[in-house]
Amino acid sequence: MCGRYQLTSKPKDLQLHFNVGSPVAFKQGYNIAPSSYCPIIRLSKEKNEMALCYWGLIPSWAKDKKITPVNAKAETIREKPFFRMAYRHRRCIIPANGFYEWQGAKGHKQAFYFYPEASDFFGFAGLWEIWERPDEVIESFTIITTEANSIMAPIHERMPVILNHQDYASWLHDGEYSLLKPFDAEAMGFHAISTEVNIPTNDGPELISNI
Repeated sequence: MCGRYQLTSKPKDLQLHFNVGSPVAFKQGYNIAPSSYCPIIRLSKEKNEMALCYWGLIPSWAKDKKITPVNAKAETIREKPFFRMAYRHRRCIIPANGFYEWQGAKGHKQAFYFYPEASDFFGFAGLWEIWERPDEVIESFTIITTEANSIMAPIHERMPVILNHQDYASWLHDGEYSLLKPFDAEAMGFHAISTEVNIPTNDGPELISNI
């Protein structure tokens, strides 16, 4: 799964990397957690657009906001009612500079930080939705996961789907399903980090320091 990530780049950097017309202001962080409002990249009139959305998908047909999955398994997004319409019509990319995963038993878990070796960004494959009520409108997203690559597998059985830069357009425009696969392990680095990252309110560059 992917339940915490880092995004500390400036909006202008995202604008250039993801080829969006206008950047939007957002809160940068080393410890972004579910229920945060985060930038996503999506299509608007066939062009890339940056938007702030709530992390935890709320389908348009949901009666309430009680169930908000932060991840969606690639293997089931085409069939599950919760995700299938978003997969067909509302795909997105979630920018990140790195992400976290934990290994071990509850109470004794070791945190690890994963980051791109040859780029400043990961681009997670995701889905977005809009939930409208007379007094409230929420745009939300979820991160798609797949089976772990060789770096991730000893730590966790799942990992976020990470898109190569050249595949961004194929995902956004066509929803190319074959892209939802484990990322090249040789293009990733990782190291153990402090348990300070366990607390979502903790933030700062010390969270990603190698220990």
